[in-house]
Amino acid sequence: MPGQITALEVQARNKERVNVYLDGEYAFALPLVEAARLRRGQVLTEAEIAELKARDAVATALDRAVRFLSYRPRSISEVRRNLQEKGVEPPVIDQVIAELERLGYVDDLAFARYWVQNRDEFRPRGPLALRQELKQKGISGAIITQVLSEVDFAEAAYRAARAQATRWATLSRQVFRHRLYAYLARRGFPTETCREVLDRLLAELELPADDRIDDDEWQE
Repeated sequence: MPGQITALEVQARNKERVNVYLDGEYAFALPLVEAARLRRGQVLTEAEIAELKARDAVATALDRAVRFLSYRPRSISEVRRNLQEKGVEPPVIDQVIAELERLGYVDDLAFARYWVQNRDEFRPRGPLALRQELKQKGISGAIITQVLSEVDFAEAAYRAARAQATRWATLSRQVFRHRLYAYLARRGFPTETCREVLDRLLAELELPADDRIDDDEWQE
């Protein structure tokens, strides 16, 4: 039913929001910029009240999403999941995602590249592990394939293994080989890449050729 605005009060805890009172009772809240268009004594129709509430729902959810994104880049799926957990309605989430995309705040291709670069710099992972991680973030298979094709995984595996190889150089050669292989395999690097990196490190450490892992050992 229609209602007359009897009061517009700035919230004590959030100066950017205004409580709207209709016919002497609290009705809803609005962002300050939206409330600035209203005045005491103004009569709002049912449709106008519904529209103001809907716009506020989107604005509130958008603020939540922006705060969520302020900590680090997120995938669209992560933002959607976060809003769902806060009880935001699906149509509102769709509007928020569309606005975030328009503003350039979310971009799954850019996010996937950020994720892979971050991993490569701090915690190198192979294509198998990265594919699984990105899939869990809701990234599409096409984007995952594109981003992973841009990575030199042999070099990433070498950098990941180099520090460990130096640390383990005093171990017996057999223990050294199996530890280093297991270290790379756990990080999602495929067998062939593990083989190439281990051969490279064995050569750098000047280990005897006959002390390297044979084909059967790679399957253990």
